[in-house]
Amino acid sequence: MTTIDTLYGALPINIFKSLSGIKLAAFDVDGVFSDGRIYMGNDGEELKAFNTLDGYGVKAIMKLGIEVAIITGRRSHIVENRMQSLGVKHIIQGEEGKQNALAVLQQSLNIPSESTLAVGDDMPDIGMFNQSVLGIAVCNAHPYVKQQADYITTCKGGFGAVREVCDLLLQAHDQIDMNHGSSV
Repeated sequence: MTTIDTLYGALPINIFKSLSGIKLAAFDVDGVFSDGRIYMGNDGEELKAFNTLDGYGVKAIMKLGIEVAIITGRRSHIVENRMQSLGVKHIIQGEEGKQNALAVLQQSLNIPSESTLAVGDDMPDIGMFNQSVLGIAVCNAHPYVKQQADYITTCKGGFGAVREVCDLLLQAHDQIDMNHGSSV
């Protein structure tokens, strides 16, 4: 198998070539942007931690013209606020049928499956993989999800996995050494 060296190790050349044609990156949230834990206070307050490295990566790929979408089964004001602060326009929450949600978004953006990648960590995300040219699982994803993935990140969800995917996209577009803005 022919590979190409990336910041995260050797990557099969066919995956690298697919990355160069991506126009839409769809991400789950819990377990991908966060570590999957939800902190709940006595008064029902919900907290999540997001990694600023991931934020930089998202902003960088959007500057390249890649559309970024969030498709999550839960609803959370925290997610809405974080993604709006990054400039993400496509925020789909409370959606259990992720494959259909991604298909509708692809149609509205006129972006085919062959130009889409999806990143997830658990069973509901497999539908997004099926609707994409590349299904990417974070390294701490459920074992079955990892079996369905085309690529497994070296970084854990909530600890740079999103940034890894973004960096690979930047490298595939020959933009990895560019300064793309802030990380907040």
